[in-house]
Amino acid sequence: MEAMLRPSGLGSTQWYILHQLVHHGPTMQRDLGRLLQIERSTLTVIVRALVRKGWVEQVIDEADQRRKLLRMTVTGMELWDTLPELSTVINETAFGGVSDADIEAAVRVLRLATERLDAFTKGERIP
Repeated sequence: MEAMLRPSGLGSTQWYILHQLVHHGPTMQRDLGRLLQIERSTLTVIVRALVRKGWVEQVIDEADQRRKLLRMTVTGMELWDTLPELSTVINETAFGGVSDADIEAAVRVLRLATERLDAFTKGERIP
């Protein structure tokens, strides 16, 4: 993934942020931190780079100036349109030849493991 993005000046976390904004629309910065499970300070640095490059716009929420909404710029959308379709490449490379049943089983196991780890970190009883 990194090798495919390097010519465009993007890192994988930057790509994930752009992917979120392209496919789900404007998103609050703090929600991206939770979604990507990265520290707020790390996200701030990454978002700052995307804003500096002109690919993302950061808008301060009028109701709460501590909150920031991120959205793609026209330049960011133009960049996105030139990027390789990473989801397809990654899926074909990682899962080509693997049966749908095996993929579904793996997803179920990983989802359960993630839910259990999240519960553990919150001090909740693990089912």
